[in-house]
Amino acid sequence: MSETKLHQVLAVEKGIKSRVMRKFSDAYKAVQKPDLFNGLAKQYKPKDEDGDRFPPERKKVQMVASDLLKDVSKQLSELFDITAQKDHANCQAKADVTLEGQSQPILTDVPVTLLLFLEKQLTDLHTFVSKIPVLDAAEDWNHDSNANIFKTSAIHTTKTKKLQKPIVLHPPTKEHPAQTQLITEDAIIGHWETIRQSGALPAPQKAELLERMEALSKAVKYAREEANAAAAPKHEIGRQLFNYLFETKV
Repeated sequence: MSETKLHQVLAVEKGIKSRVMRKFSDAYKAVQKPDLFNGLAKQYKPKDEDGDRFPPERKKVQMVASDLLKDVSKQLSELFDITAQKDHANCQAKADVTLEGQSQPILTDVPVTLLLFLEKQLTDLHTFVSKIPVLDAAEDWNHDSNANIFKTSAIHTTKTKKLQKPIVLHPPTKEHPAQTQLITEDAIIGHWETIRQSGALPAPQKAELLERMEALSKAVKYAREEANAAAAPKHEIGRQLFNYLFETKV
């Protein structure tokens, strides 16, 4: 018979746990109904031979505590045993994290539980980095190492203000005064110097970060699969525990 692998244990553990805990929940509900454990056998005997007769009364015991404990022991033993088998195997399940195409691992002898943790964290980290804004591609950016931000070259624009200015429509004569009219024009009153600043990432740098995270995440998944192929010898602990817990001395 071939030895059981950790990934095989993991495949059945969830189903066993779900089934056992459902039955244990049913047993827990049952023990909160004392009437299920009570029975009755009642029979009437008249004082005189010709006295009244009454039919017997019976109520069957529906739950027997010792049987219930035996069933709970059996069910939980299966759960305890599969959990022990998994956890003991987890102690031995290790693998190296090596990037595809490289011979030297980044991490060595990483426990499978840590690999699962890293896999989740790398997924969250990838989501985080994917939301970081990138520099506007329409601008030319220069890095300011003193402020650790990016800046554009200065752009100069004018500031205008609408001013009213009189113009002469007809010059004055001896007979008539000059005819004038107010017009509005945009007059330059100053200059703006604009330098855009940004703390965003250059798009190529963000793409490289995401690519590296994806490569590492892939390597961690491969390592986890390798670690889960470790042998998982059986560890039967349930029977010993319940022999002690529910030992009866009747």
